[in-house]
Amino acid sequence: MSSLLVLITHRAGDLHRSSLAALTEAARVARALGGEAHALLVGSGDELPDSLCERLGSHGATRVYRAVGPEGLAGPAVDAMATALAVDGHSYAVFGGGLLGVEAGSGLAARLGAGIAVEVSGLGVEDGRLVAERPILGDSQLSRIRFESPVGVIVGRANAFPSPGEPAVAKAEVRDLDVRYRPHSLRATMVARGEQRGAPAELEEAEVIVAGGRGLGGPEGFRALEELARVLGGEVGASRPVVDMGWFPYSRQVGQTGTTVMPRLYIAAGVSGAIQHKVGVQQAEHIVAINKDPEAPIFAFSHLGVVGDLHAIVPALTAALEARLKG
Repeated sequence: MSSLLVLITHRAGDLHRSSLAALTEAARVARALGGEAHALLVGSGDELPDSLCERLGSHGATRVYRAVGPEGLAGPAVDAMATALAVDGHSYAVFGGGLLGVEAGSGLAARLGAGIAVEVSGLGVEDGRLVAERPILGDSQLSRIRFESPVGVIVGRANAFPSPGEPAVAKAEVRDLDVRYRPHSLRATMVARGEQRGAPAELEEAEVIVAGGRGLGGPEGFRALEELARVLGGEVGASRPVVDMGWFPYSRQVGQTGTTVMPRLYIAAGVSGAIQHKVGVQQAEHIVAINKDPEAPIFAFSHLGVVGDLHAIVPALTAALEARLKG
């Protein structure tokens, strides 16, 4: 039986969406393999009450390991994951996207001598074996990776796994895990966290993103998008051609070479929808495209397409939303 163990990251009682998405994906694959998905949380006793741990059952975990230790650091996470793997004989260790996932996943693979796949965008099953998919060649192709080592380590691409969606009603079994942390794992300490981590982090975590492309006609076109984003409580993004032309900061680029996002609503105004952009936004719950070209590639993967002049449509949409919010 092939079971998967997922590290769940959290802070102040908030379970991070990227690791919940990784758990949902792991649970789906585990069912296809005839196994189970388990979860691991590391933190202080106050940070990990039963109620928080049990909630992971609604995202597919049948069992949750709770380890008392420093939260948010790679060394303790590696020790705890290695301990849980030894206890239950999991076949795969899964980490959501982000720096902690990359650092902890790499450390775990080095300790176990295990195969590792990084920047994974999806998981599947072929001939009874797990297959990890990773974009290559500028995201124009997918490589399919199988593991020969007893444990395979999988590190997801940020926001690449499907959204965890609305949790179902279920409770996971909670087990306390006794971890003997190695001395070097405890040498690093969390001194402070930055509350404002810059535009990429804001885009990654945004519920609503309004993005602009070459169809805006120039940098002044972003003023209308900023107004729409303000009304929606969202962030403003841009396609690569736009930032290459200097119309908007590189830190706001969405796509393969920018930031991969997973908002509830993604509005693309004047964005053609090249494959590099598609990869960066395809996990959005709702994609609305506004473009005057009815043959624009973005209409092939958007949920709602509006063919017309964005310079008229965006201000009208902003005004209609403001009127509705006021009345």
